[in-house]
Amino acid sequence: MLSSNHVAFKEWAAVCAALGDGWQTLIVRKGGLHEGGEGFRVAHREFWLFPTYAHEAAAALDETAVSLVDRALSERPPSGSLRFAHYAVVSDVFDVRDEAALPRLAGLHVWSARTIDERFHYREPRLFVLIVRIYALAEGHLIPDSVHFAGCRSWVELPVELSTAGLIPVLSDSEFARRQRQIELALSADRQQRTT
Repeated sequence: MLSSNHVAFKEWAAVCAALGDGWQTLIVRKGGLHEGGEGFRVAHREFWLFPTYAHEAAAALDETAVSLVDRALSERPPSGSLRFAHYAVVSDVFDVRDEAALPRLAGLHVWSARTIDERFHYREPRLFVLIVRIYALAEGHLIPDSVHFAGCRSWVELPVELSTAGLIPVLSDSEFARRQRQIELALSADRQQRTT
């Protein structure tokens, strides 16, 4: 793990909460509007989770996870500031192009089946699935918000390096390994293109 990092990855605050709670161990990504012609790419293998609130909608989540929206909003930092309390290390990346794989991911993420289906079919049939090990920092780093962070894009460079000292894994080694195997079986190499 890097000793500090200035790279952050934008994700819904409710999903960040699910990752931080150990509820899910994967990130599903299609790509933001400003990703460029090539679409989403896993440009970094370690990053801070950047909770966003602009598009939060309980209807996009599985019914068992809708409470995460209210919780994320209640834990939102003061206006004009951002809190970085969760750090991700990518262990595997899958380029999912087979729609039949999507139901096998049910229960492994907080998105509704409809949301996953819509994202998969947007523009071209495809999704990226990142298996991530999540670490938590008790208080987190608080930094000022900036217009430079705006826009629908996945990756953001922060103006400062944030120390990773004090990070604690949200799942034990054995539980993370179990989840990793579960996702790998759902997206086995004979079915999907593994990009790692």
